[in-house]
Amino acid sequence: MTVHETRSDSGLILPEYLPDEGSHPPLDSPGYRSSALRHPKQPLQYLPQNLTEVTGPLLGQDRCGEQDHDLTAQHDGEPLGERIIVSGKVLDSAGKPIPNTLVEIWQANSSGRYLHQGDRHPAPLDPNFSGTGRCMTDAEGNYRFITIKPGAYPWRNHDNAWRPAHIHFSLFGQAFTQRLITQMYFPGDPLFYQDPIFNSVRDEKARERMISRFDLDSTVPEWALSFKWDIVLRGPQATVFEDEEEEDDD
Repeated sequence: MTVHETRSDSGLILPEYLPDEGSHPPLDSPGYRSSALRHPKQPLQYLPQNLTEVTGPLLGQDRCGEQDHDLTAQHDGEPLGERIIVSGKVLDSAGKPIPNTLVEIWQANSSGRYLHQGDRHPAPLDPNFSGTGRCMTDAEGNYRFITIKPGAYPWRNHDNAWRPAHIHFSLFGQAFTQRLITQMYFPGDPLFYQDPIFNSVRDEKARERMISRFDLDSTVPEWALSFKWDIVLRGPQATVFEDEEEEDDD
């Protein structure tokens, strides 16, 4: 992304990141029908980051419980489905690791259903799987989750519409106003071609950066397969992030 500065009416100088139109999806993506009602109709207004946004709330290790990173160990029993490990690094545009960053995930269960009152998919809920987790990146920018591979699910966007298996990721900087949201997909999914959310990212190489890779070296023998996915915050290799206005449980 290219950075330049704009001056507000009050004289404050505000940093502004020019949008990457080739990678990031347009706010109004006709193929993704619900975006027609949700995308902003007025020009964005850039606000300065004041002391409140920069210094609080502090998002540190105390935000994470002992089992928050392990979605298979948060209940009395084990969840159903294929146990997997999802790990990687959070990096800046120069490849430098980003330490002490709060990473959150949410996902459907192995049957393709969210534990959410708005999800009416007639697939079973799993009493031992809530589908949410969080962790902090370590000094080298590493994160790691243990979870269940999510299932695909129908979502009524178009004829016979199914969403590919995916995991939602949320990253925070020093404050909630610095939140970024994206989705991670799995290699070889046959539903990629007909998913308008995945394909709203117009650049093919940018779409590929949303797909994890199977990693045999980090699997746990006879216990769990492993997928690697690095998250790059800015630059030519940046991960594609959603706009706040586009956030949805889909």
